[in-house]
Amino acid sequence: MNIAKVDLNLLVYLDVLLREGSVTKAANQLSITQPAMSNGLKRLRDLFKDPLLVRTSDGMTPTKRALELRPVIRDVLSRLESSIQPEVEFEPASSIRTFRIMTSDYAESTLLLELIGRLSKLAPNITLDLITPSDVTFHDVEQGKVDMAINRFDELPLSFHQKVIWYDTFACVIGADHPSANKFDLDAYLSGQHIWVSKTGFGVGVGIDPTEVQKLGWVDAELIKLGKQRDIRVFTRHYHAALQLAKTQNLIATLPSKAAKIFKDDPAIKVVPPPFDIPPIALKMAWSALLHHDAGHIWLRRLINEVAQEMTQQA
Repeated sequence: MNIAKVDLNLLVYLDVLLREGSVTKAANQLSITQPAMSNGLKRLRDLFKDPLLVRTSDGMTPTKRALELRPVIRDVLSRLESSIQPEVEFEPASSIRTFRIMTSDYAESTLLLELIGRLSKLAPNITLDLITPSDVTFHDVEQGKVDMAINRFDELPLSFHQKVIWYDTFACVIGADHPSANKFDLDAYLSGQHIWVSKTGFGVGVGIDPTEVQKLGWVDAELIKLGKQRDIRVFTRHYHAALQLAKTQNLIATLPSKAAKIFKDDPAIKVVPPPFDIPPIALKMAWSALLHHDAGHIWLRRLINEVAQEMTQQA
């Protein structure tokens, strides 16, 4: 294939077709007619000697060759867009930009709380739109519809940029009058009733099956290694709810330490170390290659990193 004879517009067509999965939607996205897009798809098929998109009961489905091409073409176009985009200096003090951030309740209660205070001084007209993990897909972040995702991730697509914000240990939160408040050992931990709180990843959440212990996460995985299992009475995705339940219902909440310390000055709460080892967790931020060189995005990432470092030093 002689690259000099390839119409580079076809790569843009293919990128949008694979993203939208529809000739009609792709044509609308590019503001061209449907016949023009259909002709572009025909030329792409001739160019790559592959049907690329095949109509199935699920709609237009990409072939194996198309799936191989998608990240390559997305990377090429992303680099080209970044190269030809004029350099614009970002002025936080005067910016009226809205940043959409997918964030877990854990990150929102800790990191984002501090970040918003900093933004009010440095960039008073910037707006943060905080979205829960259940409202977002990997595709939304990949396409730059969401500026970044801040959470604890089991895995991330290789196309994402990512950075560890901090590592956090675990702590247990109990009411000050909990029966085990004065002797919180492993026997006391296992004899008590517990609150499970977590939410990682993207997409719509599903219910928890308490019998599937191996799927419950970090805390329960370490207990399994000891041949133990805790009695979980409440499953929640909200750290403030877990803290309030621990405070008022004689339940034990095992949380990342930075979340547990939200109520550290409350006399009705005791924050104590877990009576067994739990490996630290990593809070990460992830973002699309499409936004990696954006001046405002770079500024926000740096500010988040600064705030996180200061919080870690103060801990």
